[in-house]
Amino acid sequence: MTKRPRLSFWQIWNMSFGFLGIQFGFALQNANVSRIFETLGANIDDIPILWIAAPITGLIIQPIIGHMSDNTWGRFGRRRPFFLVGAILASLALIVMPNSPVLWVAAGMLWILDASINVSMEPFRAFVGDMLPSEQRTKGFAMQSFFIGTGAVVASVLPYVLTEWFNIANTAPEGQIPPSVKWSFYLGAIAFFGAVIWTVIKTKEYSPKELKEFEEAEQAEVKEKTGAESIISHKEFSGRYFFKQSVIWLLAGLVLSIGVWYFKLDAKLYIVTVGILAFGVIQFIVGLLKNAQRNNGGLVVVINDLFNMPKTMAQLAVVQFFSWFALFAMWIYTTAGVTSHIYDMKISQGEFNQLKIEQQRLLADKDVVESDFKYDVFNDEIQKIETHFDKGKAEVAVPVRLLNLFLKEGESSGDKKVQLYDNLYNIDKELFERFKVILSEYNTGANWVGVMFGAYNLFAAVVAFLLVYLAKLTSRKITHAISLIAGGVGLISVFFVSNPIMLLVPMLGVGLAWASILSMPYAILAGSLPSNKMGTYMGIFNFFIVIPQILAASILGFFVVTVFGGQAIYSLILGGGSLFIAAFMVLFVTDRDDIAARK
Repeated sequence: MTKRPRLSFWQIWNMSFGFLGIQFGFALQNANVSRIFETLGANIDDIPILWIAAPITGLIIQPIIGHMSDNTWGRFGRRRPFFLVGAILASLALIVMPNSPVLWVAAGMLWILDASINVSMEPFRAFVGDMLPSEQRTKGFAMQSFFIGTGAVVASVLPYVLTEWFNIANTAPEGQIPPSVKWSFYLGAIAFFGAVIWTVIKTKEYSPKELKEFEEAEQAEVKEKTGAESIISHKEFSGRYFFKQSVIWLLAGLVLSIGVWYFKLDAKLYIVTVGILAFGVIQFIVGLLKNAQRNNGGLVVVINDLFNMPKTMAQLAVVQFFSWFALFAMWIYTTAGVTSHIYDMKISQGEFNQLKIEQQRLLADKDVVESDFKYDVFNDEIQKIETHFDKGKAEVAVPVRLLNLFLKEGESSGDKKVQLYDNLYNIDKELFERFKVILSEYNTGANWVGVMFGAYNLFAAVVAFLLVYLAKLTSRKITHAISLIAGGVGLISVFFVSNPIMLLVPMLGVGLAWASILSMPYAILAGSLPSNKMGTYMGIFNFFIVIPQILAASILGFFVVTVFGGQAIYSLILGGGSLFIAAFMVLFVTDRDDIAARK
């Protein structure tokens, strides 16, 4: 019996190169999909389901594809057929999406694109575990981090580069997608397909027989050094066990749903409670299938394996939960937090009093009630601002959706009053001009946040291989803990920065954490998984990325409004604290490969 052979740098490069294309798809989607929806006439507030398309798709697709790839072997290998199928579908979706004639086509293409990207991405994680010996897995996942960072930076700036360097238009007639966005997606499709094809052609997979021999040899070595037995003790749970579990989850989901309804909490919390109910229903179905002796179906295998997860995976799940909760807090609220905290977006009490007068006039105007003016939005935002002034604040930031009520249809004129929405209401010209300045400040800040995000991705690509050497000097756990602490310090320090240029400094810490999050947990996890279930467990591991994302989307808005007093900047502090918790919890993770290597 022999261990997996070590691969050269360029072999690891080739097997990871496809991730560059995958990240092109994700980056283009994240940066431009809202723009496409809004161009086609969507109000994002009215279609919130689109915001959770990616996590829900990943939650469903990744473990299924992982299970399927574990049980596939043919002319093109084990994982590579899924690379190829996902690349073809995702590339087609990237071409079609910016040419969508109507909103529902674009929405459908988003789901297809997400599903296709997940078909390619999940086997890439398992691919490193298949191909590399334990001592090279850190380098393998670091290589993926490098390509993720590089792809994110390049794809995010494509529309800007095409416009500024190649004079491709960044505007288009109403209801049409700008050519710069279209060509960005076309180039993304080429990059996606080309990068994945490179990996498919340049990499040869080991057969199931070879993988079994490698695993037996590696387990024998670990046992000799540590006394540890097999990687995982597999247990088949009975249908009765799943029925009991389903009752617990269904009751919990029902009670929590009633609580949200009774106490009139944020409706987004239903996403969490309905998710709990859905998991209860899934376990009930698995129980029925178990009793019918249908034990080999994908759903039964995935759920049974979920309850069989190795100890290391369960420990890493906690680390992943707090890590990704922090990331989603950053992605969701950095724009709102930075623009309102650092940029000039505040109004005085006197300026607010003018809005209060307008509020009373609008309330008494029957024409307003019968018009399309969003009075509920106006009234809601006025009440929030008033709450802050009642607490003694001298100035309060104005939310963008309130500004848009006045500025979307308004034009500056020489009159004292500026008429908007067919003379439905008016505000003082000076206040109107102030609103224009505030909106300009917001756009400037939002653009700078894009630079900040590009900076942390670039830094993550640069330091990805540094983490490999730091892990050799210390351990993967210590390296990950240091990186998470750096990220936590970075997020919290944003609160104390007043100069936009200096915001790039905290992003260095975030970039270090991001590079580590994309590599260290997977390197640690791979050593605890059996080869015949590497794909399934890598897919299940994605649960602990998706669940905090859904939870963040559900509860962070509630926290911002009720706990943070509408100040989004505190969400970044919460995210920093979450990274500190993750850093502490990683110290309790059992890294089998590291223990064996140090014996």
